Amino acid sequence: MQPETAQSPEVTLAQLESHLWGAANILRGSPVDRTDWNEYLIKTFADATKKKAGEFYTPRSVVRLMIEILDPQEGETIYDPACGTGGMLLAAVEHVRAQGGDPRTFFGKLYGQEKNLTTSAVARMNLLLHGLEDFQIERGDTLRNPVFTDPSTGGLATFDIVLANPPFSLEKWGREVWENDPWGRAFAGVPTDSSGDFAWVQHMVKSMAAQHGSMAVVLPQGALFRGGIEGKIRQHLLQQDLVEAVIGLAPNLFYGTGLAACILVLRRQKPPESASRVLIVDASTLFRKDRAQNHLEPAHADRILGWYQTFEDMEDYVRVVGLDAIEQEGWTLNISRYVLPPIGRDIPPLAEAVADFKAALERCRDAEAALRREMTEGGWLL
Repeated sequence: MQPETAQSPEVTLAQLESHLWGAANILRGSPVDRTDWNEYLIKTFADATKKKAGEFYTPRSVVRLMIEILDPQEGETIYDPACGTGGMLLAAVEHVRAQGGDPRTFFGKLYGQEKNLTTSAVARMNLLLHGLEDFQIERGDTLRNPVFTDPSTGGLATFDIVLANPPFSLEKWGREVWENDPWGRAFAGVPTDSSGDFAWVQHMVKSMAAQHGSMAVVLPQGALFRGGIEGKIRQHLLQQDLVEAVIGLAPNLFYGTGLAACILVLRRQKPPESASRVLIVDASTLFRKDRAQNHLEPAHADRILGWYQTFEDMEDYVRVVGLDAIEQEGWTLNISRYVLPPIGRDIPPLAEAVADFKAALERCRDAEAALRREMTEGGWLL
């Protein structure tokens, strides 16, 4: 047997292309099953590259929730700076199609950048196999070298909808570039080299269209309360009234990590009902437990979407918090500071708890004495 050797990206890509175009030939003449195709694509890619799916795949229910919150419309520009295999771009098109819109209005309006060569190739094939012909998926390191720029302004290109699930707490993400970033992305501060979470957030903010741009990003929940420069960046975003909603999700929803994540929603211009306020949602109990993975079911996502659209307090789950209250908490967005877990309601006063304990202990002693008598009378206990 020949020893195993590392495959080059080109060899892996060639193998993957063979898989995908073989599938395309099978499907030719009949519509692609848009529900299952992306799952097939991910499995094929994971098998070909020997990588974990979590590196390039976001659970479908989380993607759908993000899309429903941002509610893209016909002809809007959509951008994913960490596009993986293109699932979020496809979900935006499917959202419009489901509402009776024409997906062709997105031709020339879909943009994605992906660092990994093979993953970016899969994203292009994914969009092609879903009938999308005019899009831009580019390979490159978004934080170090963003591809989509606007020569007329000398800055980044801007888009109506920006959404992403970037790598959690990415280390060595390119801080040295951001110390003199030519694109002005460090407007609130330069994150430390140990976590690129707020580098992604600031890049996405700079990529939002003026006036009407909106964005949703998946982050680890630690980004909501970590201090230092991240705390200062978070404070700046809040003071500029860009943050509209924070949605805490259950742990172990994402492949490859058991961490609890959150969805951060920001808008250039918030509507009057959410101005100077932030919707904070604790959806940590909404999941279906499986052997190896938790799942956010469609019914769970619908509940969260309903809370977002209503934008009102919901006991145990949702609180609408003013910026003045967040300032009093030190600009933290730690969900537990604002939404108390429901278990707190069931805790009795201390005196009552002590009395209940003493009564239970007395009943236990009575039962033990009765058992001892029975055993002695029956001759089982000398």
